[in-house]
Formats: sequence, structure tokens, C-alpha cells
Amino acid sequence: MERALTLVTGGTRGIGRATALRLAADGHDLVLGYHQDTASAEATRTSVESLGVACRVVPCDLTSPAGVDELFAAAADVGQLTGVVNNAGATLHIAPLAETPVEVVQRTIDLNLTAAVWVARAAVRAMGRSYGGSGGVLVNVSSGAATLGAPGEYVQYAAAKAGVDALTTGLAQEVAGDGIRVVGVAPGIVNTTIHADAGEPDRRDRVGPLVPLGRVGEPDEVADAIAWLMSGEASYVTGTTLRVAGGR
Repeated sequence: MERALTLVTGGTRGIGRATALRLAADGHDLVLGYHQDTASAEATRTSVESLGVACRVVPCDLTSPAGVDELFAAAADVGQLTGVVNNAGATLHIAPLAETPVEVVQRTIDLNLTAAVWVARAAVRAMGRSYGGSGGVLVNVSSGAATLGAPGEYVQYAAAKAGVDALTTGLAQEVAGDGIRVVGVAPGIVNTTIHADAGEPDRRDRVGPLVPLGRVGEPDEVADAIAWLMSGEASYVTGTTLRVAGGR
């Protein structure tokens, strides 16, 4: 039986890195896309390969259609994709919408929604049976903010992630007959650098106590959900988004 080959966008830090390590432990060979942090990419590659699977890291700009094409071409050089984790994303800024620069709003939507749609399109073309693929699983990483709206913090990010939820629902129905399951995961507040990158490193401490479970989540907890959705145990699951948000 051939080993699974999974592409993870934003796969070398945070939730993406945890997902890569979990999938590697499950026996997946991996192609990991990343933007700029080469040191983290190489460290993740080394950790993944130590688990006995193959790993290739690929720098790319997913906000460019050419960047998406380059990433999937690199994956095709490795082998036939059987899974894609559509994970790359960032809040970029924390402020009310009226106080958020127009260019930040545009970048947020470009990365979290437009790029996600392009990646999903490429995933179907890579895995769909009608395109010569063998079928597979696409996991779209959304956010709990998609339903909460993130008022006063990043409503543009929440709106983009709500679009990702709609993408999961519609595309799952569109490609079910082509051998692809499309599912989503919506993390809540998670212990990653996304908060510091957006300018508020202490946000976890501020928001964590508001979660019903009383704490922030860990990347591994989201990775476990993604791994289950990609497994045969979830073979009858498609078109739905699993919330991993501590009850919030």
C-alpha cells in the first residue's frame, strides 16, 4: 500500500507544524509550504524526517496564483497527492475595522480567503479522479471567529474565515463524486505566535479565561482533529466544519 502524501500550507509553524508532526507520526510523507521563516521550515523538516517519512519544504506566496501553482508543482514532483491541509492564514492586525488600514484589510482577505480558494481549486485538480488523481481529503482550516465575528479585534479576518466555511460546505458537494472529501476545522484561541504577529503577544492571557474550558488550546489539539478528519475513521464525514474552540 502506497504511503499517503499530504501538502500542508503554512506547514512549518504553529498549527501547521503540529499537524505536520502528527501526520508524519501517522505515516504521511509531507510537502510543507511556508512564506518567509526559513529557519522554522528547516527545523520542522528535520523533526518530520526524524519520524521516518519524507518531507519537502517549499517557499511560496499563496496570495499569488503563480505561487499556488509553484507549490502544487513541487508536490507533484514528489508524488500523487492524497491530502491537502489548507492552513495558511493570519489575523495581521488587532483593532476595530474603522481603525484598520485599508491595505491590512485587503491583505487579510487575500491571505485568509482568496488564497484559500485558490489552494482548494488546486487541490481538486491534483486529487480529483476526473483530473487523473486518486481522490483524497481537503481540510480547510477556518476559525471560531467565523461565527463569533471578532468585534473590536479583526472582523475582516472573521468575515474571510466565514467564507472558508462556505467554501467547505459548497465544494464538498461539488467534488464528492470525484473522490474528494472536503472538511473544515475551526480552532478557537490557540497557543501560537499568531497573536504576537498581529501586535498583541498577551492576547492569549486576556482571552483564555473567557473560554468555557478556561484556557487556550494547544496546536496539538487542533492537529489531532485534522488527523482524524483525514483518516479512514472519518470516511463518512464531508461538508462540515469541526469546531475545536474549548466551547466558545
